[in-house]
Amino acid sequence: MKKHSNQQGKLRRRPAFPFITERFLPQFLKMKKWLRWAAAAFTLFILILAGTLIFLRTQSLPVTAISQTSQMLDLHGNVIDTFHAGENRRSVQLSDISHYVIEATLAIEDRRFYDHRGFDMKGMARAVMVNVQSFSARQGASTLTQQLARNLYLTHERTWQRKLKEAMYTVQLEMNYSKDEILGMYLNQIYYGHGSYGIEAAAMMYFNKHASELTLAESAMLAGIPKGPKYYSPYLNMKNAKDRQLTILQAMLEGGSITSEQADAAYKEMLSFQTLGSGDQEGFAPYFRDYIRYVAVDKLGINEHLLNEGGITIYTTLDPSAQATAEEVIAKGFPENSEQQAALIAIDPRTGYIKAMVGGRNYKNNQYNRVFAKTRQPGSSFKPFLYLTALQSGFMSPVTRYKSEPTVFTYDEGRKTYEPRNYGDKYLNELIDMRQALASSDNIYAVNTIMTVGADKVIETAKKLGIESPMKPVPSLALGTFPISPFEMASAFGTFANGGIHMEPVAILRIEDRKGQVLYEAKQKSVQAITPAEAYVMTSLMESVFEEGGTAFRVSSIIKRPIAGKTGTTPTDAWLVGYTPELATAVWVGYDKDRKLTVAEAYRAAPIFAKFTEQALSAIPPKIFPIPEGIVNVYIDPTSGKLAESSCPHRRLETFISGTEPTDVCGEPADAGNNDSDATHNGSGTAGRRSWWNDLKRWWTD
Repeated sequence: MKKHSNQQGKLRRRPAFPFITERFLPQFLKMKKWLRWAAAAFTLFILILAGTLIFLRTQSLPVTAISQTSQMLDLHGNVIDTFHAGENRRSVQLSDISHYVIEATLAIEDRRFYDHRGFDMKGMARAVMVNVQSFSARQGASTLTQQLARNLYLTHERTWQRKLKEAMYTVQLEMNYSKDEILGMYLNQIYYGHGSYGIEAAAMMYFNKHASELTLAESAMLAGIPKGPKYYSPYLNMKNAKDRQLTILQAMLEGGSITSEQADAAYKEMLSFQTLGSGDQEGFAPYFRDYIRYVAVDKLGINEHLLNEGGITIYTTLDPSAQATAEEVIAKGFPENSEQQAALIAIDPRTGYIKAMVGGRNYKNNQYNRVFAKTRQPGSSFKPFLYLTALQSGFMSPVTRYKSEPTVFTYDEGRKTYEPRNYGDKYLNELIDMRQALASSDNIYAVNTIMTVGADKVIETAKKLGIESPMKPVPSLALGTFPISPFEMASAFGTFANGGIHMEPVAILRIEDRKGQVLYEAKQKSVQAITPAEAYVMTSLMESVFEEGGTAFRVSSIIKRPIAGKTGTTPTDAWLVGYTPELATAVWVGYDKDRKLTVAEAYRAAPIFAKFTEQALSAIPPKIFPIPEGIVNVYIDPTSGKLAESSCPHRRLETFISGTEPTDVCGEPADAGNNDSDATHNGSGTAGRRSWWNDLKRWWTD
């Protein structure tokens, strides 16, 4: 009975469908176990992924230094040169890039850029299938972020290791930057061919315009180049470039960013490309550009790596119009087959700004900048420093006279002699004054002067005006026998033009880094080297050089404005250094080797100076040199150096520092009661009166 009951109980516990349990229970138990493992693996994957993301979030991206092209600007803000180490790159803000460039780039490179988080999963799946089938990393579907990660931090080798790193950096980029920031970095970094990195450099190189100014046609053309810079460059294969442009326009049309009419018009548009290698005014002011680089690195201490790759901006003083004029007049100033060389430097005497610089006739053949050559003798163009010293000494005035005749001078306590000669052995054989001596460049008068005032004093004067080249206190110094650079000469003569104030020459006004922060800013350095009256008297004397009887009279018809200056000629050098109130210019011509000049070759300096000065200042009305206080203009008798009354047969208006004008009167004495003596001019009414004070001064001087 009990046994029967047990059997019934067992029967009740059997399932309704025993064959189902017996068949599927083992599989169910295995699946349950697999699901547990899958859940655990998925949880582990999520934890690893979360940990990886947290780790990547805490890690900094690798250090990258995207080199940016530094640029040099002229006085008006035009780019005259760029500096780069094998790469031409200039970064701009995304807002400064044409929207056509952005739309074209996204349409052809990554149309879902703003929808994904760094990876285009659909494109990646397709690429993985191809790579697995070929057992290699043959195909990719890189997004802009992936391309940026690769270009910033990695090489372009096709390996799985590089792909893994690229994925990590892609995630970090998406974590640390906004989409606009990533797009901006991409457009500033991508290579557009022919050494240009970034859309701004490409726009300037291909079309000579900024990235913000690119049209739809230009944008579609440039957007196609990064896929294959050599294959799609319009300079190398226009057909490929146009086919690629059409592909991009169609992609933009499909994406809805342009209409079919816009696409057709853009494709048909005839693009105007720059000549390859002509961008950024290649070849303009090459000697000046070299000088700027030297000043920035060697004098201002700008790191050369920063100059080449730091994206700095150098603001210079170059006047593009004056520079173009200088290059033009020098190019036209010589026969084409001539080996004669030239240098020109022009400085604004009021500011010290270097406005133009030409260091030679052909920079491509010879980069030596003769503007700074301290191997050329200035000849008679040095004499203004001598006569300035004479005026300052109190021993001489514009009417001091010496005889122009062959003379042997003794010095060094009679142990040495010096016998100067005039150019062409021409002498007047009569007494001449300082104005006549300066205008005709009489060497005998000059040596008489230096023997009177002392060579040491002349050197001191020259140094005050900015002459740094070494000089020796010997009589030949009066004739400019010690080499001085054209740069120094123009700077020193600018002191006369600026009322005696010497402005230190400056070529760089400001240097800014890529963020616009000022790294260097010029501070004007000036010194009152001589008095305004002394400067004006010297200017008045040097104006005679361009008047009848002066050594530069032959070019006076070219210049239509007040001008002062001095010529200089040696057997191997010819100069004209001169100035207006706005511009001081030194022109030198000669040969690099010690080859003597013919008369015709020596005469080339003056026309270059005259044509440059007149053309460079063509937009500026002529101005007289302002007369400062302390100046007296009186009529004198040039044959005697005395004041000229109405009875004197010859009269000339002469300029003096007040108190140094003559007191003796030629001809009959003036009426003591006549206060309107015509021997005076410009407020010097007492100059012709012979008072006891004048007699005392004359006695003391004699």
